[in-house]
Amino acid sequence: MKLISWNVNGIRACLTKGFEESFRMLDADIFCLQETKCQKGQVELSLPGYHQYWNYANRKGYSGTALFCREEPLSVSCGIGIEEHDKEGRVITAEFGTFYLVTVYTPNSQEGLKRLDYRMEWERDFLAYLLSLQEKKPVIFCGDLNVAHQEIDLKNPGTNHMNAGFTDQERNCFSHVLETGFIDTYRYFYPEQTGAYSWWSYRFHAREKNAGWRIDYFVVSPSLRERLSGAAIHTEIMGSDHCPVELTIDLQP
Repeated sequence: MKLISWNVNGIRACLTKGFEESFRMLDADIFCLQETKCQKGQVELSLPGYHQYWNYANRKGYSGTALFCREEPLSVSCGIGIEEHDKEGRVITAEFGTFYLVTVYTPNSQEGLKRLDYRMEWERDFLAYLLSLQEKKPVIFCGDLNVAHQEIDLKNPGTNHMNAGFTDQERNCFSHVLETGFIDTYRYFYPEQTGAYSWWSYRFHAREKNAGWRIDYFVVSPSLRERLSGAAIHTEIMGSDHCPVELTIDLQP
């Protein structure tokens, strides 16, 4: 099974930059979007063969997630059950026969780290949510986690230390996720790969220079380790300041 995750930085803008062509080319069984930046009724996507699920932020033009899947889930829910977090449309969970799939757009700590305290609350509550799901079935979660975990995960770690997305606090939170047993699938396959990034600033020709960050992930429960078959970062696909990331996994019963 092929799974794709992509922060589209506004689905309406991405549609004008070849989204539908990229969607067809990637040909995923499950396709997750983050930062859709739309409200209900603002976008109508014709995706034959896919079930569509959207979670919208209360605030217009902000955040938001979407999930498209070939197999109809047993159930789908939006949010994690905490109003402070759920008003921003950041999470969709789909339950399938043998696993849960969660797409997430993690809050950015923002310039000056003005939202770092809130981010720490989010990290605690979101991990508790994942672990509660995992008590029932294995979990795959994916999306823009807004953290480069290690120095290998961004081009300029020295000058970005303690900037949003590369603070000690955010990195430690992701380390804690992995300490509970979850697996960063890209690093599982490519533990020492350098220059592997999924986001580039629009400034300073960063993408041309590959001065990027790896902040988009697929992370899985430890019980799925033996089912992992591949991971990829599709740097060739344009349309956003992020590129799609991929996981291939055997999820047959």
